[in-house]
Amino acid sequence: MKIVLPMAGFGTRLRPLTWSRPKPLIPLAGRPMLDYVLDMFVDISSIEEVIFIIGYLGDQIEAYIAQAYPKMKARFVVQAEMLGQSHAIWLAREGLRGSMIMAFVDTLIETDFSSLPTEQAEAVAWVRRVPDPRRFGVAEVGSDGWVKQLIEKPEDTSNKLAVIGFYYFQSAEVLLEAIEEQMARDIQLRGEYFLVDAINIMLERGLRMRVEPVKVWHDSGTPEAVLEANRYVLEYLRSNSEQAATRQGVEVFPPVYIDPSAQVRQSVIGPHASIGADCVIERSVVKDSIIDTGSHITDSTISASLIGRHVRVVGCDHSLILGDFSVVETPPTR
Repeated sequence: MKIVLPMAGFGTRLRPLTWSRPKPLIPLAGRPMLDYVLDMFVDISSIEEVIFIIGYLGDQIEAYIAQAYPKMKARFVVQAEMLGQSHAIWLAREGLRGSMIMAFVDTLIETDFSSLPTEQAEAVAWVRRVPDPRRFGVAEVGSDGWVKQLIEKPEDTSNKLAVIGFYYFQSAEVLLEAIEEQMARDIQLRGEYFLVDAINIMLERGLRMRVEPVKVWHDSGTPEAVLEANRYVLEYLRSNSEQAATRQGVEVFPPVYIDPSAQVRQSVIGPHASIGADCVIERSVVKDSIIDTGSHITDSTISASLIGRHVRVVGCDHSLILGDFSVVETPPTR
């Protein structure tokens, strides 16, 4: 089985953080977002290769995988033009044979992939019921339990079964044939070839696709969504609140993650705060925020904030989104 991870986008909704790093490397509780996606596949024993489709700042992805996952059989494919999800998979077609999973790297879900090697359906789409499906694609399922079609951003709100960006295909070759036809017929929207359209071609040809509902789904594409995903990770996957609470002069409201190398003095941390390596937090309150590596926060109250690497914040009581090496200092009042 192959894992295909398109990640060539610019991450424009997360600027200024993504001016200097790709979105998959934004941290949640001290680990890159990408780690949690890769963790979801650990129970699949038949993974042959992980294919990373990279673009802007993709060299950082390559370097990170080499450092953090030295034993992973990884292949990197560059998508220089943002022509859509189907185009990204088409670029990775060399050697793409047999069963595969395609997943978006800004999506965290709770599911069990361990049974996929014995999956009987020809394809699976992971879905979740949402109050308003108009922002998403939805799956129309027939009375026989098989998917009839996928509808991108429907106007009708009666079908609430949103498709969340995880797919299994029994045959990558069949998917590639459909993508080839999609591009030959120029089925695209605003210059991008969407995977939904390729899947609909497969469904027209008789593809047996089922849906797999999930209860937990976090799409980390916006600052608000990243903070929500960070809350989830701290609550259920990774925190060190007990160790953090032993620090002298620090009041901790769980859950939090404070890197062991961070220096925190005379401060209140949490709930839902992540403090990265080599940070210095002094005389401050930090809650519902991510403070990345090497940043200094002094005499400030920080909430609902995303703070990049090596940032300096002094005397601020605001919600902030700051890219790497930013400086924000409020002059003292006289």
